[in-house]
Amino acid sequence: MKILITGGSGFIGSHLARTFIQKGAEVYIIDNLVTGNKNNIADLDTANLHFFEADITTFDFSVIPAVDIIFHLASPASPIQYKIHSVETLLTNSLGTYKVLEYMRATESKRLVLASTSEIYGDPLVHPQTEDYFGNVNTVGPRACYDEAKRFAEAMVTTYMRKYNLDIRIARIFNTYGPNMEINDGRVVSNFITQAISGKPITIYGNGDQTRSFCYVSDMIRGLSLLAETDGIAGQIINIGNPEEKTMKELATIVKAMVTTSSEIVYHPIDQDDPRKRKPDITKAQTLLGWKPEVKLEDGLQKTIEYFREALRK
Repeated sequence: MKILITGGSGFIGSHLARTFIQKGAEVYIIDNLVTGNKNNIADLDTANLHFFEADITTFDFSVIPAVDIIFHLASPASPIQYKIHSVETLLTNSLGTYKVLEYMRATESKRLVLASTSEIYGDPLVHPQTEDYFGNVNTVGPRACYDEAKRFAEAMVTTYMRKYNLDIRIARIFNTYGPNMEINDGRVVSNFITQAISGKPITIYGNGDQTRSFCYVSDMIRGLSLLAETDGIAGQIINIGNPEEKTMKELATIVKAMVTTSSEIVYHPIDQDDPRKRKPDITKAQTLLGWKPEVKLEDGLQKTIEYFREALRK
């Protein structure tokens, strides 16, 4: 089996690479390391790993043979990252997605899984969010460079699917956490844990009543793998995330207790267009993939805290 992962040295991509190499697959990675980290894949079997440090918007895909599965994950994904790299985020999800699709057509590669996001739902007016909800997104706000880029990528891959009869699947990924997260990526889990370990104030934006649903990375990888490997589901759009909803205040309290820190919880003004609620309806994932998350929040957080303790010591 041959696998291509764009963004394959990033948080989720590196775990996917490890999973498929352990299955005996030959894995090709394209990553420009803007938000990825080669240390995430440094321990992988180099005999079955082909790494290209490159931007997919300019990469010459002719050097990669046809593959069985393409995982298109390339893109900054956290608010801090995609606001800093706003133009790159737009181009990666538009021009980059086009180039991936043209490579797929030219090589007759079998399947493509687009890593989309729960952010395409924006600040949702439907709760929990189902895949048939079109979203409530500010097209010109500070988060639009990511939200609209992913919405465009979805439009691009589904258009190619209809026009060229390609096997496309879309994963709408909800908040994911675990080892290989970047220390300074700005996600709420990494923020809370690093602040708590360092004894700094745990920063909540807004009043802390906004909610998120947190999926441990091993559950996410299992869901993405099933989405890619299940036959007969071409064209499906599937939420992958944990439907257990937590407020930011609840999460901060849990992290503070688990780290055993004296850090105080402080509040700052909320960012524009920050979603008030976020919870996936995973009925389709359960029905079509037989998937649901298995790792409890506290268990996943313990492993993530251990990872960050070690990372902060380096």
